[in-house]
Amino acid sequence: MAGVAAAAGVGGQVLTSKRFNVSSSRNAVKLNTPAFQTPKLRPGTEITDIPGLTPFYTTNANFYRVDTALVIPEVTTQQWSLRIHGMVDKPMTINFRDLLRLPQLERDITLCCVSEQVGGVLTGNAQWQGTPFGDLLRKTGIQKGATQIVMRDVNGMNLGVSVDALLDGRHSLLAYGMNGVALPPEHGFPVRVVIPGLYGYVSACKWVVDMEVTTYQAFSAYWTHRGWSAQAEIKTESRIDVPKTNATVKAGTVTVAGIAWAQHKGIAAVEVGVDGVFHQATLATQDTFDTWRQWYYKWDATPGTHTVQVRATDNTGYTQTSAKHGAEPDGATGWHTIKVTVA
Repeated sequence: MAGVAAAAGVGGQVLTSKRFNVSSSRNAVKLNTPAFQTPKLRPGTEITDIPGLTPFYTTNANFYRVDTALVIPEVTTQQWSLRIHGMVDKPMTINFRDLLRLPQLERDITLCCVSEQVGGVLTGNAQWQGTPFGDLLRKTGIQKGATQIVMRDVNGMNLGVSVDALLDGRHSLLAYGMNGVALPPEHGFPVRVVIPGLYGYVSACKWVVDMEVTTYQAFSAYWTHRGWSAQAEIKTESRIDVPKTNATVKAGTVTVAGIAWAQHKGIAAVEVGVDGVFHQATLATQDTFDTWRQWYYKWDATPGTHTVQVRATDNTGYTQTSAKHGAEPDGATGWHTIKVTVA
């Protein structure tokens, strides 16, 4: 990692031993009402009466973190700027003040880490606010043949994302707001990248300061150089939150509940399997196809030890495979499976 930072040559914003007053800088950020606000949640989008079910929104404090820096970078809004260069007709450098002057978008987006194991917790849903990423890139005049944007953080850590994914109309953001407040430092203050539908190792560049438009042939980003897929589309997944595995419950009606996600596709159906027999679960109302969806199933539980599973189908018609596979190189697969004892 030290070698990556030393070789990157990111223009301008390299950390020193000086501790910046990031708290005061963050406190001074006043988020404007975005031109395009997230619509209020429709009735039935959020289920709140099932104890143990993951809330629809993840609080900033509880949002998962997979850090690429040993020490959280401290960058003030006054110090921050973003340079976009490489295969573009009009290279650009923009500071934080000018970024806030651009049209702003607010959007609910679920993020997911590729390290997420089946049934894991490295997924979170938040309301993000920022500048539409694709609109800014178009202003630079991306040249023909460009296939990759290499994003670098303030330490020089690099992630590579497809040009097509940023220009296909999805709500990608240069985000500076999270759940109604300025980004917390641990989540990328002052600016990070949020791209729905892609695993974080190609899309979720925190503390971003540099973007180089290039090709996959010309540059192999940090994780793809280490064997991970360059095209990191999030897999359709589902998780059982309640009951917990190896739980003991009383015979009778037992609520099985959890979440399912298929970012940039949306969830069409969830099925709960009990001892190999699958049943349709009840879905909460879909917010957008970029967010997870809560679900539940009322199980008539009989005494004994039972195997409970879940599988989701997205809006393309694809149903989760039962084949078990680890996270590398492009995300884990399989059905989340638990054992439950009914007494």
